[in-house]
Parts: sequence; C-alpha cells; structure tokens
Amino acid sequence: MTRIEDHTTAGRYPELTGKVAVVTGAAKGIGRGIATRLIAEGMSVVAADIDEASLAATVDTFRSAGGDALAFSGDLTDAAVIDRLFDETVERFETVDLLVNNAADLRRRRLLDEHTELLDDQLAINVRSPYLCSQRSAAIMRDGGGGSIVHISSVGALRAHHRGFPYDVTKGAINAMTVAMAVDLGEYGIRVNAIGPGVTLKRDRPVDEVERRITEERIPLRRSGTVEDIAAMVAFLASSESSYVTGQVIYVDGGITAQLSPSGPGALEKDGRLILPGERNQTS
Repeated sequence: MTRIEDHTTAGRYPELTGKVAVVTGAAKGIGRGIATRLIAEGMSVVAADIDEASLAATVDTFRSAGGDALAFSGDLTDAAVIDRLFDETVERFETVDLLVNNAADLRRRRLLDEHTELLDDQLAINVRSPYLCSQRSAAIMRDGGGGSIVHISSVGALRAHHRGFPYDVTKGAINAMTVAMAVDLGEYGIRVNAIGPGVTLKRDRPVDEVERRITEERIPLRRSGTVEDIAAMVAFLASSESSYVTGQVIYVDGGITAQLSPSGPGALEKDGRLILPGERNQTS
C-alpha cells in the first residue's frame, strides 16, 4: 500500500484573490483538494465538514501556510445547521462568491439489497443538502451581484456503476439540479455547473498498486485522476475565464464516460475487483 502525497498548485486566476468560497466535505479527499487549490488562488475559504478532528487539522494546515480559512463543523443534512453555516460565513466574510457542494455519502448497493435507510441518508446529504446550500448561497450571491455554484457529481450519473444504488440516482439528481438552477439563476449573474470525477486517488486512503494498475488499464488516458485534477476545474469554473459557462456537467474522468467498454460487470469483476482482459480465461 502507498499513499498519495500532498502537493499545492500555484494560483493562476488573480481575480479570485480576496473572494470567498464555501466548500462542503472539505476535511478530506476531493473536498480538501478543492479547498487547498482555492487557498492557493488567494480565496478565503469556509471549510465545512461533519468530521471535526479532520477538519481542524485541514484548516490548521491552511492557516500555517498563510491561508485565510474558517472551519465549520456540523451535519449538513440539518437545515438549521445550513442556515448557521451561511450566517457565520456572512458574519465573518460578508459575502459568498463560490459554493462547492462536495459533501456526499458514497456507499453503493445492488437494487435488491436492503438499503432503505441508506436511501434516506443519501437523499438527505447528496440531494437535499446541496439544494438547500445552493438556495442560501444564491440569495447572498444575488444581493452581491453574482457568483458561481459548483456541484460535485459523478460519472455514475451518466453511466451507471455496477452496484450503484442509490448513489448513482442521487448524482443523477445533481445533474438535473445543475441545469435547472443554471436556468433559474442566470438573470442574477449566478453560474451553476457540475463536475463528474472519474477514478480519483485520495490522500487519506491507501492505494493498492495492483488494484490501481488493473483499474488504470481500463481508463483511456491510462491513469487515475487526482484531487488536483478536480480542483483545477473548480478554480476554472470560479474564474472569469468561465464567465459564459453555465448549466454544464463536465466529466474530469480520463475518458471513462467516452467509451462503451468495459462491457459489463460479469466480464470485469472477480472477487469484487476488476480483472484485466488477459486474466479472464485463467482459472483460480
């Protein structure tokens, strides 16, 4: 097992300096990578997460590097907590220029597996929470003359995962939310877009090199994505260079959604892992 190391990309959008971003699910993984990039761009970042200990460590890292960051710990399935998040943001920074809806429950099941409780949990954090966060931030952005909302979707919203319930369903809702909000909020100068990550390596998770090789054989660009790949797209969508981009779902996936193969779960999985074409005829 190996771990992915932290590294920071220098900012490239000077117009973002001094702007204010709210990033949900910012303590680890893709959310932390996004917040790290926005700090590098000179933005003030409100990092929100339910994992208080990891959040504190992440924000301490930002501050030690000279970044302006505020930690907000709370359960964003609670509307009152969402209200408090934006109240505290406005109290500290006066406005919101960018919202990144990243927090999500990533668990997946087969349709016929019992997962009623999981369905309720995912509808709450994967759909209702970004909906309400967008509603609150959009009101602030409207009064401030505009802004950008970025939802983190998934390749599973377009091409279903094997064992993808109810996660893929909730990410399909995110894509629908993206276009509906873009149309509704455009007159206020608020742009709404989504990013669909593909296979993405995360620093907080060990990497099995064999599994990584097997997976990357099936990605057209023959590599996994990184949190920096996703963060770079967020920075672009927050910048003035994307000022005429709204209502789009952009897949940062190395080409996964462009291909028809892999052709199906039976040919691709063995003992819960992907198998290479050369392994299919081997007996165990």
